[in-house]
Amino acid sequence: MSVLSQSHADIEYIVMDGGSTDGTVEILGKYSDKIIWRSEKDEGQSHAINKGLRMATGDIVAYLNSDDTYEPGALTRVATFFENNPDARWVYGKCRIIDEQDHEIRKAITLYKNLLSKSYSYRKLLSENFICQPATFWKRELLSEIGYLNEDERFCMDYEFWLRIGQKHPAGVIDEYLASFRYYPDNKSWSGIEKQFQDELRLARRYGKEHRLALLLHRINYYKIVWSYRVLNARKRSNRN
Repeated sequence: MSVLSQSHADIEYIVMDGGSTDGTVEILGKYSDKIIWRSEKDEGQSHAINKGLRMATGDIVAYLNSDDTYEPGALTRVATFFENNPDARWVYGKCRIIDEQDHEIRKAITLYKNLLSKSYSYRKLLSENFICQPATFWKRELLSEIGYLNEDERFCMDYEFWLRIGQKHPAGVIDEYLASFRYYPDNKSWSGIEKQFQDELRLARRYGKEHRLALLLHRINYYKIVWSYRVLNARKRSNRN
């Protein structure tokens, strides 16, 4: 487990399981001396994440979905950033895309996001979601100010959260790889790709009414990204055949 291999000394691990019956509970039980865990039915992904965030007691919080991973030393780099930037409220870094065997894939997408994420601005965030969720961290005190994840959002709860934070606080940037997102063909965010980006456009319109140019760019980016993913998926199907 990439979280348990982190070198930082002061880490609180909280695992929320939705009542699995596949042996997950038995595995979690073996780590009871190192992690806090709950196995119970929830009302969806955002609800489960919020339950974990409400249990957290640390100064810096984040969430990692199952099978996504942290880079070695990632949490130490995040802690050091906040120590060196006491006024910062949230920060993001780079994130790779990996397959089931931990091989890096879709490098062009990663390169594109890396170029966008080198610097932060709210207008840029309204024009496109370039922030990778597994590589994003924030001060727990923000939850009292901003609130928790919107449990009505199924595909873009992270983007909606970034937009709320970004209205009040600029993001810090760690120009290093902090995490990896694991790609599966049936991942929610890939099988429903058009729905995901439709929701992102809807959210940008909600929070960016005064930024007309950013919203225009977001609409252009919507068509650009959906077309790009269609091409990538078509190539993948062709290679299988």
